[in-house]
Amino acid sequence: MSEFVTYLDLVSWRDILDIVLVALVIYNLLLLIRGTRAVQILLGILLLVGVYYVSRLAELQTLQTTLETFFSVLPLAILVLFQDEIRRALAQFGSRRTWGIGQPQQVDSVFHEIVLAATAMSTRRVGALIVLERLEGLKNYVDSGIRLDSVVSYDILLNVFNPATPLHDGAVVIQGDRIAAAACFLPLSKRGELSKEYGTRHRAALGITEETDAIAVVVSEETGRIAVAVEGEFLKDLDSNALRSTLYKYLITDLYPAGASA
Repeated sequence: MSEFVTYLDLVSWRDILDIVLVALVIYNLLLLIRGTRAVQILLGILLLVGVYYVSRLAELQTLQTTLETFFSVLPLAILVLFQDEIRRALAQFGSRRTWGIGQPQQVDSVFHEIVLAATAMSTRRVGALIVLERLEGLKNYVDSGIRLDSVVSYDILLNVFNPATPLHDGAVVIQGDRIAAAACFLPLSKRGELSKEYGTRHRAALGITEETDAIAVVVSEETGRIAVAVEGEFLKDLDSNALRSTLYKYLITDLYPAGASA
C-alpha cells in the first residue's frame, strides 16, 4: 500500500493533463479516419509491427532487417498515404462555424428554397449540382466560378440551372444563407469502381465530398432523381421530405447537436 501511495506522489497534475490531452488527440484522429481507407492502411501497418516483433522473437534476421528498413521510411510513407486525412484534420482544427451562426428561421428558409428548387428541377429533368459548405471553407472552389453573393431562393436556383443560361454548367456553392457563386469547377472523384451510370455531375459531387466535409445535392438530368453526396457516398432517390431531413441532419444536427433541438 505504501508503494502505491509513493507512485501516486510521483504523478503530478501536469502528467494527468498530458495523458488526457494525448488520449483526446488519439480519439479524434480515430474518429477522423473511421470509415475511410485509412483504417485499412493503419491495420496493415499494425500487422507489420506485429510481424516485426515475431521476427525478433524467432530471430529471423532477414525479415527483421527488411522490416526495420521499411520502418525507417514509414514517417514519410504515412505523410503520403494519409495526406487527405491530414489535410482534413488541419482544416477542421482551423474551421469556423457556418450554419450555427444563423437563426433557425433563416436556416429553415434556406432549406425550404433548396428543397423546393431541387424538387421542381427533378420534375422537369433539369440537371443541378448544389454544394453546401459545412465547417471547411470552399473559397478555392468559389473563386473558380462566377460570384453571385445573393440570397438563396427558388427562382435564382432555377434560373442558374436553366440549360439556356451560361451558368448551368458547374456547381452552385452555398455558404450560410447566401449563394456564393455559380458555375464552379469541382474535383472529380478518382474512384475507379464507380458505376457508369454516374456522369460528370455525380462524380463532381462525390469528388467535393471526398476532398472536403461539404455535402452536395445532385439532380440527375437523365432520370430526375435527387441524391445527396456526403463523405464520398451517395444517399439516393430522395423525395422532398427525405431531402429536407438529410440537409437538417448533416448541416445542423451533426454539427451542432446541443443546439439542434433548440
